[in-house]
Amino acid sequence: MSVLLIEDDSAIAGIIQEYLRREGLSVIWCDDGLKGYHTFLDECVQLVIVDLMLPYMDGFTLCSRFRAHSNVPIIVVSAKQGDFDKLHSFDLGVDDYVTKPFSPLELLARVKAQLRRHHHSSNTSMPNFKNEAPLSFADITIDRRGCRVLVNGQPLSFTLKEYELFLYLAENPGKTFTKEALYQHIWHEDSVDIRTVTVHIKNIRHKVSDGKRRPKYIETVWGVGYKFIGHEKK
Repeated sequence: MSVLLIEDDSAIAGIIQEYLRREGLSVIWCDDGLKGYHTFLDECVQLVIVDLMLPYMDGFTLCSRFRAHSNVPIIVVSAKQGDFDKLHSFDLGVDDYVTKPFSPLELLARVKAQLRRHHHSSNTSMPNFKNEAPLSFADITIDRRGCRVLVNGQPLSFTLKEYELFLYLAENPGKTFTKEALYQHIWHEDSVDIRTVTVHIKNIRHKVSDGKRRPKYIETVWGVGYKFIGHEKK
């Protein structure tokens, strides 16, 4: 399935593309509105993600023109947080609105939801996402569809960043990550605050009852960072 991404910030576009492609989605990226409009006319896409503040053609104009041609799902991702911008977008036929800064995992969940909804309403083939199967380790289950962590079937109270951090480690078992690398991947900021990573790891360990001296899931690699050591159930 193909997603058209229209975003002039290359850093944000890169993050969105990384998460979508990990789910097996094809992404066409355009960095200005005019390119995005012509690409929409020339390509067959199943969903559009569009910023509002774009060079050459703004997002409002794009959404209006897209709706004149197609009922493809449209998700706006914008720094504009005012009610007028949101309501105007929905009046133009936009399906969802995400404000910056945003969680890539939340955006991914919204993309999946729109593709499923469009599937049910149009009788198209059901989207097949690569990384939706739950991950199970001993008494822990990571529900990637619902963005939850469960112990013996009972959901834990994870913050979004705790979930993203735990999931990232679990999806890369045995690989050692520095605190700097984890911070940049999860928080997407150039400046690094390794204390934030330390606190989040401590909170995760407490919630999953993972001892620091005899860990079942997250092992400290002294002087380097952390790695996930849980054994996945097959």
